[in-house]
Amino acid sequence: MDDNKTFSSSAISTEQNNVPIHHSVIFIFKDGMTALEKQDFFDAVSKLTTINGVEKFEILKQTSVKNKFEYGILMEFKNMEAYQYYNNHPDHVAFVQNIWLKQVEDFLEIDYEAMG
Repeated sequence: MDDNKTFSSSAISTEQNNVPIHHSVIFIFKDGMTALEKQDFFDAVSKLTTINGVEKFEILKQTSVKNKFEYGILMEFKNMEAYQYYNNHPDHVAFVQNIWLKQVEDFLEIDYEAMG
C-alpha cells in the first residue's frame, strides 16, 4: 500500500471522476508466518471492504513461479476520489501500520485505470 498522501477532491477532473480505479498489490509474507497468522492477516484485509467506496475485492494466491510473490489483493473503486478516501481512511492507515508493515516482506503495488 502506499504512503499517506492527501488529495483535494477539487483537483480531480470531471473526467477522472468517472474512471474506475483498479488497485492491486502483490506480496510475500515474512518468513516464519504460520497458516493461522496468514489467515488472521486475510481476515483483517477483508474487513477493509467495509470502507465506503470499495466496489470489488478479491484475495488471490499466486499459481506461477515467474516471480517471488505469493498472494495478491485486487480492489476496484468508482473513481480516484473514492480510492483516495479509502487510502486515507483511518482503518486502512491502521491496517498498514499495525499489520501490513509487520507481516509483509516485500510487495508491488499498482493503481491503474482502463485506457479505453
